[in-house]
Amino acid sequence: MKVLSRYLTREIVGSVAFVLVGFLALFAFFDFINELDDIGRGGYKLQHAIGFVALGVPSRIYELMPIAALIGTIYALAQFAAHSEFTAMRAAGLGRRGALLAIVAVGAWFAVGTAVVGELLTPSAERLAQSVRLSAMGGTVSGQFRSGLWIKDTVKDADGTVRRMRFVNVGELMPDTTLRGLRVFEFDREFRLIEILEAEQASFVPPQTWQLRNAGQTVFEPKRVADDALALRAQRTTLAERPWTSELTPDILGVLMVVPERMSAWNLARYVQHLRENQQRADRYEIALWKKLVYPIAVIVMMALALPFAYLQVRAGGIGYKVFAGIMMGVAFHFLNGLFSHLGLLNTWPAWLAASVPSLVAVALALGMLAWVDRAR
Repeated sequence: MKVLSRYLTREIVGSVAFVLVGFLALFAFFDFINELDDIGRGGYKLQHAIGFVALGVPSRIYELMPIAALIGTIYALAQFAAHSEFTAMRAAGLGRRGALLAIVAVGAWFAVGTAVVGELLTPSAERLAQSVRLSAMGGTVSGQFRSGLWIKDTVKDADGTVRRMRFVNVGELMPDTTLRGLRVFEFDREFRLIEILEAEQASFVPPQTWQLRNAGQTVFEPKRVADDALALRAQRTTLAERPWTSELTPDILGVLMVVPERMSAWNLARYVQHLRENQQRADRYEIALWKKLVYPIAVIVMMALALPFAYLQVRAGGIGYKVFAGIMMGVAFHFLNGLFSHLGLLNTWPAWLAASVPSLVAVALALGMLAWVDRAR
């Protein structure tokens, strides 16, 4: 039985790798064609476009792995059925449970690899790719407002009590995470303005400090005047450099350079926590976080979905028909994955539900197909 498992593993891994390489070449070609229109803008040249496409390969591997696993496994199992090898394996004692366990074992390794690529390689490569592109074009990252990006931040005591609130305005976020045109409006617990901080440029110094250059600080202090009326006294100071401590780090601000689906689960979790602490909606990032957790498991589900095709003999359809069916199911899974993410965001569904529905549908389909194959035998 170990010999059969090793043979199944070798053939499935080879087929999945072949399909994945084919998909990567196809998508890399389309990505490169898409970049041709930007060549010549600023300093963006051919080598920058090639580098940008190459740095996008890890994200493509992560996105395409479930579909490649499904099609590659279907192809390998269809080959076994076409050459009556699977019939011989069943005669040698390979039951449905044994075949399923063998496929799940292979899928587990693919799932681990997918998680590693999505957690370690994709975020770094995507950020570097965007940095290369923006640097070559001389561009910057800015928010949807004309004034730039607006972020809410809080200053808390050691016991977690909110002491002050900040509204941070970043005019431009440079590819190297340097900030330009920084303005900070600081309020006390009663929403009284107590300080305005401005800086032409800010550079991050780990772990939680920004070094401000050409900084101006305006402090507002309450003061009693005639008739015991309360007025604000403004005091303005200017410094060439000064430190500014904040929980806003380049990883949090970097969400503008990397879409949530290509961020690491760690950074997503930190950003979700930041949004919750500041009483802001985090639905999109929560769904992206749950998709990060569920997506590697989808690789195993897709490979299990391919098992019923091994029980279909040649008369039930040739290899081409089975591979075509696998492509259609893979495309359907891909669209369902995006569809339910948007539906969950629009209808405020629980994040885990919006991220899990496509995989649950695939599990139900796999079990239904296996039951149908058993009845048809």
